[in-house]
Amino acid sequence: MTDTGGHPAKIRILVLDEQPLLRHGISAYLNSQPDMVVCGEADSLPGAGTKIAECQPQLLVMELRLGAGDSLKLVKRLKAENRALRILVYSAFDESIFAERAIRAGAGGYVMKRAPREELAAAIRDIVKGGIYVSREVALSGFRKSLRRRPGNNRSPRSASALENLSDREMHIFQLVGSGLGTREIAQSLDLSVKTIETHRENIKHKLRLSSSAQLCERAAKWVEQTSGVRRSRKLRIHAFRERKPSPPGESEELHQGHQQQRRRRAGHAVSVQLPESAGAVPVIAEA
Repeated sequence: MTDTGGHPAKIRILVLDEQPLLRHGISAYLNSQPDMVVCGEADSLPGAGTKIAECQPQLLVMELRLGAGDSLKLVKRLKAENRALRILVYSAFDESIFAERAIRAGAGGYVMKRAPREELAAAIRDIVKGGIYVSREVALSGFRKSLRRRPGNNRSPRSASALENLSDREMHIFQLVGSGLGTREIAQSLDLSVKTIETHRENIKHKLRLSSSAQLCERAAKWVEQTSGVRRSRKLRIHAFRERKPSPPGESEELHQGHQQQRRRRAGHAVSVQLPESAGAVPVIAEA
């Protein structure tokens, strides 16, 4: 593929991130690459849909978040709407758990935030060529898993206490529990019933072999601390990409938006988590 001057066409990229500084920094780096151009930036799902229609990117670079929204669901939706769109996810969350989930959802690759910036450009080039990009460690882990699944292998099956056994929805709720939300707050944030959240919590306890809600909260809080460096000390607000739901039949758009705003206010529109007193860096899932 070439441009009108006979030169190879640059890879057209859309950057999706709620945080302006991160978004602009990524865009500046990608625009410095000789074979890439950022055709647009977006800070929300509705904004991403508009920009995709406007600039027709080949690839979307987006951050994975697990606040009150669901970025994995976002990936599935975008791929369903545009099968040709390539998606690269970057995150601070443990790639051993989330890289496979992101790729199952439709992403072409997963890059950790702590990776060298050159890795971002390398991942984009691989994905645009039709490949899948993950770290060497994740690739080797996947290979080992395939060996364990071969017939005749006498290794014991994966422990039922592993977080990998949780579904995407269960993993999302597990993270919200670890961030300090109660059952009713999670239900309001995700627009689900309290009973549904309670069922998910019971399933999580069963899969992780936990006998009480206290053990679940402790295990989830410890996981959040380990994966994002967050300890219970000072509160921050977690925001997330939110999908705009259509208004119910017979309800005006203005009234529907008013009802949604009321629900968000009741849910706090944020997740309270804790920042260590000597925090040197703000975790990816939190915003002041």
